[in-house]
Amino acid sequence: MSVFKDHKISLKDVLEFIPEALLSHLSASTKVDYYSKVLHGRKIFYLLLYCIFDNEKLSQRTLEDTFNSSGFKALFGLGEEEKIRRSSISERLSKIDSNYFLEIYEQMYERFSELYSKTEIEKYNLIRVDSTIVADTCNKLKEGIDQKSGKKLVKFSFSFDGILPSAVDVFTGQKYSTEDNALAQAVLNQVKKEDHHDNIYIIDRGIQSTRTMKDFEEKLLKFIIRSKENRKYEEIESFIKTEPPIKWDDWGVIKDSKVKLYTGKPIQNKRGNIHHREEKVETYFRLIVIKNEKTAKEFWFITNEFELSAKEISDYYRKRWDIEVFFRFMKQELNLSHLVSLNKNGIEVMLYMTMIASMLLLIYKKVNNLGYKTAKRRIAMELRDMITAILIIFAGGILQKSSKLKT
Repeated sequence: MSVFKDHKISLKDVLEFIPEALLSHLSASTKVDYYSKVLHGRKIFYLLLYCIFDNEKLSQRTLEDTFNSSGFKALFGLGEEEKIRRSSISERLSKIDSNYFLEIYEQMYERFSELYSKTEIEKYNLIRVDSTIVADTCNKLKEGIDQKSGKKLVKFSFSFDGILPSAVDVFTGQKYSTEDNALAQAVLNQVKKEDHHDNIYIIDRGIQSTRTMKDFEEKLLKFIIRSKENRKYEEIESFIKTEPPIKWDDWGVIKDSKVKLYTGKPIQNKRGNIHHREEKVETYFRLIVIKNEKTAKEFWFITNEFELSAKEISDYYRKRWDIEVFFRFMKQELNLSHLVSLNKNGIEVMLYMTMIASMLLLIYKKVNNLGYKTAKRRIAMELRDMITAILIIFAGGILQKSSKLKT
């Protein structure tokens, strides 16, 4: 059996962050098992978690075969006589209360966040927010965002704190086809959960609505948004007091000003048609424009943060790249781009389970100082080792003392 002597934490250690008492409590509070005879919430939870780690591409058939295997039953203490069919899994995913999995995810995020040091907490008050589209077999979806091609899409909007995914929303409604609506709603949903926070939300060009930025400001919500270049504004005051302006590396600040932005106010004419009249919003924002001297490329940022320097604003925005790396990890390593269920409830269940798996993997990766692919591969190996250890005990064998696995 494989033993990773350089590891500071094992998969078994990580799994202990999911106490059985929590699963039992949530089973009762959400009534997730009220109508189920076999596929209880706990069993579905461990089945999905195991299969996410142990498979390159998930399917309902894979879930069926895994549940019916002796190794899986031995690992999670299921009766050998328990059998399920793919159709039962499909139906259960479509009807099981997704809040059961959402609450497990949220409580786990709180527990993992407690592991942050004070320095890390300050560092991870930067919340990167972005969306990713899943279109795999989405033409069969009952609910989805309609496209001109006739296909339907599902949009996942994530918040990422630099180590862990702090929130996620599933959007299938047509109004959320635009990022201005989806990202704004995702941010506001997260803010509702926190009475007091010092987060700064880092957002790419998905949000451009001045009305949304005004709403954020009125809710005392700090943000840094990359703006489209050459948007219309009125300069109230320039913060650049030196000549030449501030520079670092190949970058220079060419504008840092207090401004008022314009928006389009919808007006209905006599024929009932809607057009937009340009209107200045009486809210102060800060516009920062930096330029790369080698490429002559400009980056425009809109923020309501007036205490940070222009360089700090720029550096904070660059950290947004973390969420792009996270998306790639979720899609390539944890099957996010493939929909196991085509029902919205099932999609939510799978998404929350993927988030739970990602948190376990990210903690395992961080503590053991591994890359994404290596961390997932070693987790899968440890799962198989755990099964092997249990089966050896069942067969009357004895584990070697050097093994880290205990039963």
